[in-house]
Parts: sequence; C-alpha cells; structure tokens
Amino acid sequence: MDLRLLPDAPTDAERAAIDAVVPRDLGSTGERRDLLLPAFHAVMDAVGWISRGALGHVCERLEVPPAEAYGVATFYALFSVTPRAPRIAHVCDDVACAAFGGEDLCAAIEERLGPPGEREDVTWTRSPCLGMCERAPAVFLQRADPDAATEEPAHAQIAPADVTAVLEGLGGADVPGPDPVVAAPQTRGTPPRTNGTRPQELHLLSRVGVVDPADLDSYRAAGGYAGLRRALHVGPARVVDEITVASLTGRGGAAFPTGTKWAAVAGSPEPDKYLVCNADESEPGTFKDRVLMEADPFALVEAMTVAGIAVGAHTGYLYIRGEYPAAERAIRHAVDAARHHRLLGDDVMGSGRVFDIEVRRGAGAYICGEETALMNSLEGRRGEPRAKPPFPTVSGLFAQPTVINNVETLVNVLRIVTEGGPAFASAGSGRSTGTRLFCLSGVVARPGVYEVGMGTTLRELLDLAGGVPDRLRTILLGGAAGSFVTPDQLDVRLTLEDTREIGATLGSGVVLCLDDTVDMARILRRIAGFFRDESCGQCVPCRVGTVRQEEALARIVRGREIGGRTTELQLLTDVDRVMTDASICGLGQTAASAVRSALKLGLVGAQRSDGGIGGESS
Repeated sequence: MDLRLLPDAPTDAERAAIDAVVPRDLGSTGERRDLLLPAFHAVMDAVGWISRGALGHVCERLEVPPAEAYGVATFYALFSVTPRAPRIAHVCDDVACAAFGGEDLCAAIEERLGPPGEREDVTWTRSPCLGMCERAPAVFLQRADPDAATEEPAHAQIAPADVTAVLEGLGGADVPGPDPVVAAPQTRGTPPRTNGTRPQELHLLSRVGVVDPADLDSYRAAGGYAGLRRALHVGPARVVDEITVASLTGRGGAAFPTGTKWAAVAGSPEPDKYLVCNADESEPGTFKDRVLMEADPFALVEAMTVAGIAVGAHTGYLYIRGEYPAAERAIRHAVDAARHHRLLGDDVMGSGRVFDIEVRRGAGAYICGEETALMNSLEGRRGEPRAKPPFPTVSGLFAQPTVINNVETLVNVLRIVTEGGPAFASAGSGRSTGTRLFCLSGVVARPGVYEVGMGTTLRELLDLAGGVPDRLRTILLGGAAGSFVTPDQLDVRLTLEDTREIGATLGSGVVLCLDDTVDMARILRRIAGFFRDESCGQCVPCRVGTVRQEEALARIVRGREIGGRTTELQLLTDVDRVMTDASICGLGQTAASAVRSALKLGLVGAQRSDGGIGGESS
C-alpha cells in the first residue's frame, strides 16, 4: 500500500511498546489492521497518550492510513491524542454511584487534585458506569508504566473507593481491587432457599467463591471441562441441536435465540468462521459478566471452546471491557493455561479439533456492546454499527460468518451440554428458560449478583437480597436502556413475556433500587446525558435526538420550559418516537426508554407552581 506517513518519529519507549505487540512478519500483504487497538493500548500503557510519532509508527507497521488511524484513536474514551497526565482516576458518577457516594468522592478528589485535567502528573475525570455498582462508589485507575508487561498494564479498580485510596493508587501504590466473589447469599454452607416450591439451585455461580480462579486443577476438580469432553464425544451437530432445544436466549439484552445463530453459522459453507465473546459489559448497573470472568474464568474459556467447535470456527475473539483489568488478567491467565494443557490450539483435548482464543481489550465505548460495532472495533475501525442485513451470521467479522454471544450466554452452554437441552428448558416457560443472573444494587441490603430461575418474581428476588427496601420508590429494571417499575409491580414474574406485558424488559439483568431520598430528576438527566455522550454520532436520529432529549429534560426539571411543560413533554415524545423508529442500532432505539417510563409514572416529582418539576437540587 502506498501510504503518506507522518514525518514525526516515535520515542524509544513508544517504538518498543508498539513493536512488542505487532509481529515482525505480517505476511505477504503486511496489513493487520485488527492490531490497531492493541497497538494503541500498548502506547497508552507505556506513556499515557498517543503522539503523532507513535501514531505514525503504528500506521507504518500496520499499513493503515494516518487519517483512518487518527479517527480510531479519537473514537475511544480511554485513548488520548493530546498530552495528559500519565496517571488518571476515572471516577464513576453514573446512576448507581452518583446516588451512593460518587458525588462526594468527586468533590473530595477535586479538593485535593484540582479540576479534571489541571495537573500534569496525576489527574482525574468523571466516568460513566464502571461495572462495580454493588460497591459504589467505584474508581478505575489508568496508570502508564513503560516497564509494565504489555498484556498486564498497571491499571487497577477500587470499589468502594475513598479519596485516600485513590490518591495512593495514583501515586503508584498497589490498591486492593474489588473482591470478585459476589454470589447469591443462599450459597456457601446454607440450605438452598426456595422460590415458591422450587429450590434455588446455582449453576452459573456454582463455582464462584469455591474454586481458585487461577488454578486449572481446582476448576477441573469442580467439574470443569466435562462439558467440552461431552461436546467432543457427541459432535458439533448434536451440540447445536441441544442449544436449540434448550431455547437459550441471549443474556445481553436482545434475547435472540442462541440456537438460531449457531445453526446458521454451523450450516454455512464458508471455510472461515469466527466466534466472538462480547465481554464489553458497559450497561449502567450491570456487573455479572465481570464477576464470572474474575471468579470463574476457565468456565468462559471452556464454553467458548465448545461453541467454537460446534459452529466450525477455528478462532474465537474475547472482546473485554477496557475498564476491567482484573477480569482481563484472569482471562488471559486462563487462556494461557488452557493452551499449555492442550485444551486450546491445534489439537483440543487430543481430538484433532482446532480452536484458539485471542483476547482483545476495548477502550471505553458503550456502543461497542452492539454486535456490529464490536466487530468494527475488532477489525481496527471506529466502533460504529453496521446496517443490517447482512447479519453477522452471514457476513460478520472479517466478512465471514460469525457467532456473537455475551459471557453469561456462553457459560450457560456448559450446563446444556452436560445435562441436555430438555433439562435446561424444563425451568421457566416459553422463550424464558433456564436461570438468569441479576445485578442488584442501590438501596438493597445485600447488593450483588443473584442467580434465580426464570419465572421468579421481582419480590422474591428482592427477598434474597434482604427484602423489599424501606421507602422503596422505584426500580430501574434492565439498565439505562430499560424501564422503571414501581412497588406495586413487584409481583411481576421475571420472564421475557411477563415483563413485556408491564412495558418493561429484563435487559442485561439490572435491578437498581432507589428510595424516596434519591433525586429522580438528577437521575433522569444523568441517563439522558449518558446516551448523549455514548452516541457514536453515525445516524442523525440518535446523534441529534439524544442531545434534544437531554436539553428538553434539563429545561423541564429547572422550570425553564420553552412553550410550557406540555410542549416540552410533546417534544420528548416526538424525539422518542423518531429515535426508536429510525436509529441504526439499539442505542438510539432504547435511549428514551427509561426517561419515557419515568415521565409516564410521574417519578420526577410534582409540578411546581412555576411550571417545573420538583426534586431538582441544582
């Protein structure tokens, strides 16, 4: 390729970081654009920002035009193309953390470090949800260190965080990360609780807190790799049939039938196929995938191997959220151990089957949770959604048939393969089969990840976490892209069908409980601001609609309506309809869901005498 490269030279540290992740021999074409994100991460991990010299060296090595590489580098929140402090604290001020200590922490850090970006050695910034909602407030430390191993950057998580721990972490000290053992309290030495007449039996969380996540032998002793062994014995076609019979639906929010995806890719005549695990868990209030990866990483590696062999893929990509350093370390260790013991590679378990896993780190973009945006990101492009059709099962990663599932969906596969599809489908009804993981946070007595059978009521789920909270006002069900439900709806069964009947959704499993001390107007504005910031800007309905939604809501809660409250509410309704009907992807299509439900339920308070809505404190 004839490239016009930048004249700036990289520093020795930048060159070394890039060369460590970009192979010397890239084949006949020399182009490996899919290594663009790993190369940028290497520079960020080493020096803290991407200079023109570093950008030029990446472009030269990967044969990517500088303009396109710059477009990628500026797309992601964790990358910077301008000089900044090498150590930065990302302080969560999203829905869960803002209501439970996040704002106080921001104020305390600002008092010590000044406004965001003021200092050149260490600094801080506000961040959307960091996936540690059960221990709010949460902080992610991004720390550049040229001596750190490329695959194990010196990043860290702190939750719950205080100003002392944050300052010590920014100074380079080791800080205790969040305890990965976050399981339903009915486990570990207590009799199984009952849900009506059904025992609460753990499957996905059965090894959390029991096995050593860094020890393959510990995982095997707890039944690990029985699923892969059986899958190899019965063959790919039988595995796909079992997944179909189980009626397993996607656990990331869309609830698409997993068996349909697998069958389409398995039946494709194309010789090259791919499996992608979507571990870019960024929905505010969601942290279940993080728990599985930190506490039971071998289960995900095994499940990906089963899935990859079943659909005929030789390579699987695990795209993990950039703000999950502990999970990334656990997964990389598990992949290396599995490869060392021939559980991955050219001869999986001596079967002659070929399958291996590449781990790729995201860089702070909620939109990359959308499957086609994720594929663009893996390919070294801006994380913008693609138009569909064609669907990924026909033309996905590198234009080849691709299966994309999230972490929880894939880990369910192990149970289905070992116990059979009918056994899995016997729990629940209709499209709602098996068990689900729910992320409880907010004012519940025992926040954490809970596994319950489909059909459990919301009230029964809250009982497991210590009971219905006092003065409960509302529950955000499904995340920022979900809906609010009220205390009189606690007896809804947690199934796809029943939640739809009340205008809600299971989404990604978020159950965020809020009482009457929470400023709902501020919560709504934060949700609206989240979607405004996270819109990729590719399509007009979402790019403009998310801005107009936040502007209108801000005017309403401040009592500064243009044309009166009725006019503003009609504007919100019109913007909602356009975004829902015309946006390219699910971000725009659901950006108004929570705001719509809150306004419909009157959760933002009574109308003030000046025409505004009460509950706004600023």
